[in-house]
Amino acid sequence: MQWMIKNRTMAFAGPEIREMSVHAREEMPVKNLLFSVAMIALAGSAWAQDTMKATVVTPEALTWKDNPAIPKGGQFAILIGDPTKAGDVVVQRVKFPANYQVPPHTHPYAETVTVISGSVGFGMGEKFEKKGEMVKAGALLANPAKHAHYVWTGDEGAIVQVQFTGPGGIDYINPADDPRKK
Repeated sequence: MQWMIKNRTMAFAGPEIREMSVHAREEMPVKNLLFSVAMIALAGSAWAQDTMKATVVTPEALTWKDNPAIPKGGQFAILIGDPTKAGDVVVQRVKFPANYQVPPHTHPYAETVTVISGSVGFGMGEKFEKKGEMVKAGALLANPAKHAHYVWTGDEGAIVQVQFTGPGGIDYINPADDPRKK
């Protein structure tokens, strides 16, 4: 028993398909291709989830390193993931000293930032303007990919946790602000 396609509708048919429009025959390979792509995407997503392992990271286990991509004094520690790998879920912490600024920049990825300790100011746009409220531990910022933003601290340092899907990267609005080029 098979399905019969007639005038863009499907009907159940007997042992043979009696009639199939030319248009319907042309649509079937495209539909099969779309179905295959959808199945591969779902399988890839499931595979990526299977690669993540249950992990516990304590603050004492963090290894802080200087971050050459942000102004001198900023440090980072990777909790999980590899920021150089495409598709890898990355969780990192970034430590900012007191009275610190990261100039306006973008990232190629969407990011979620949670303040872990201290207070930080988050600004949006391509021009650094130290205005707005300083947010404290527990605050969350969600930034879309390629969205210009900047950050600063006041009289105390701060630690933020950043989550994104790799690969990582930072592009400064003003190339002269990029510490890697100094």
